[in-house]
Amino acid sequence: MAIFEVTGGRKLRGEITAGGAKNEALQILCATLLTPERVVVSNIPQIVDVLQLIGLLERLGVEVERLADDTYAFRAANIDLDFMQTEEFRTLASRLRGSVMIVGPLLARFGVAYIPRPGGDKIGRRRLDTHFIGFQKLGAKFDFDSAEHFFKVEGRPLKGTYMLLDEASVTGTANIVMAAVLAQGTTTIYNAACEPYLQQLCKMLNRMGARISGIGSNLLTIEGVECLGGTDHRMLPDMIEVGSFIGMAAMTGSEITIKDVSYDNLGIIPAQFARMGIRFEQRGDDIYVPEQEHYCIESFIDGSIMTIADAPWPGLTPDLLSVFLVVATQAKGSVLIHQKMFESRLFFVDKLIDMGAQIILCDPHRATVIGHDHAMRLRATKMTSPDIRAGVALLIAALSAEGTSIIQNVEQIDRGYQNIDGRLNALGAKIVRR
Repeated sequence: MAIFEVTGGRKLRGEITAGGAKNEALQILCATLLTPERVVVSNIPQIVDVLQLIGLLERLGVEVERLADDTYAFRAANIDLDFMQTEEFRTLASRLRGSVMIVGPLLARFGVAYIPRPGGDKIGRRRLDTHFIGFQKLGAKFDFDSAEHFFKVEGRPLKGTYMLLDEASVTGTANIVMAAVLAQGTTTIYNAACEPYLQQLCKMLNRMGARISGIGSNLLTIEGVECLGGTDHRMLPDMIEVGSFIGMAAMTGSEITIKDVSYDNLGIIPAQFARMGIRFEQRGDDIYVPEQEHYCIESFIDGSIMTIADAPWPGLTPDLLSVFLVVATQAKGSVLIHQKMFESRLFFVDKLIDMGAQIILCDPHRATVIGHDHAMRLRATKMTSPDIRAGVALLIAALSAEGTSIIQNVEQIDRGYQNIDGRLNALGAKIVRR
């Protein structure tokens, strides 16, 4: 198990570029299963979860060719459906949550798909009902072996229908869309997720020959087609990395330029950092964060304490709440962080409290942060990364702390951030991986 030794208190300076979006990659890579033709995908992040998914696709029979550091060609001409019945498949697929999105494409193209209960971050309940209810509405039969924790879905042909999703699940919407593009007739999905990565998936599928309208809204209409062809696709930069770097710059009092952020696809993220008092400038498609000694959290118009909460797009992504929470520890003022979607994602705050942060954990979903305004620095400590997003929040805390902190289980951070220690060290950080 690798660790980071992080020497805090160093100001960072320079330029950094966010990698390709992990959450888009997991959808796009699964979509390559929908066609036997060649699909070329660029700006793929070299992170653990994505590389594991590419490995799973290879074992399923997808021909994978690495064209450049971040560019791969995929050709799913000869899929081994029997592999899904093997113990090796169960082991590989259960390692990451994104593996569930192979179900929609395989069901659409071959009429059958299997998946073990997928893995991923331990951040609370992450149910899969939306996925499988959607498949059933398209005419598939669903079976769950509770003893083996194994899902089976089969049905051919799938038939288009109207459905109102019980939640605007991003992965659920993506999975259902990928199944519906090859269904007979028209499928209408209401309360669909509409975040930029889902839009990217739909645009890619349309280039492959799908007929999806309503992209960018929560009402998608999909006219089924008989087959899809190949295409080229470039992924967006990861908005979670962009937000992490904005918060890191403010927390450490650093001057950083974040390059090629696809600003128009960041949604409410920049505005929420502005409400935290963090100054930045949009320079073309870059974000420049100047060195700032203080940042003051706004209050609401009536004078009540600021609340930052997650919500489905175009609301604030839950993946950034951990970063907002840690950045608030050195702000001037107080803020209530409300994590609505997952009940275990705030449990890392005990480590921040050990470092001297003033945080009241109200319940599993809410934490009140009283900022130090840099009057008192956090102190170094030893901690463990519980999940990807809490892990990078703890790394930001360690970068601002006095002394040398130890972060264990950094493999969790590696699942979502490519070479994070090397990239930050290039800005002047001192992070040693052991």
